[in-house]
Amino acid sequence: MASEIVGVICKGMHIEGRMSFEGTARIDGSFKGEILSDGTLLVGEGARVEGEVSVGDIVVSGEVHGTIAAKEKVELRAPARVHGDIRTPTLIISEGVLFDGNCIMTEKSEEVKRTGT
Repeated sequence: MASEIVGVICKGMHIEGRMSFEGTARIDGSFKGEILSDGTLLVGEGARVEGEVSVGDIVVSGEVHGTIAAKEKVELRAPARVHGDIRTPTLIISEGVLFDGNCIMTEKSEEVKRTGT
């Protein structure tokens, strides 16, 4: 997470569609759809994401309903709520997190495939 944040979906914003970005993006509102990036996605406390997420890294403190595929790392920080499958080489789950789904651990060198296909 060394790069600066290039975009933010603020609290109170509701976006639907397809999002792609370079670097780091943050969601504090709600997003429904598909997120594709080799960068880092931050899902803030109180945020809600529904759909497919395929990124380099993701840190979740809010809610995700759908599949997460990360090339490097998935970090779930309390009070995160994740309902869906995760595919990643590194998974970190803090105490107080709810994870309802399956996790497939991959090799770092493997190309991460979206779990819905």
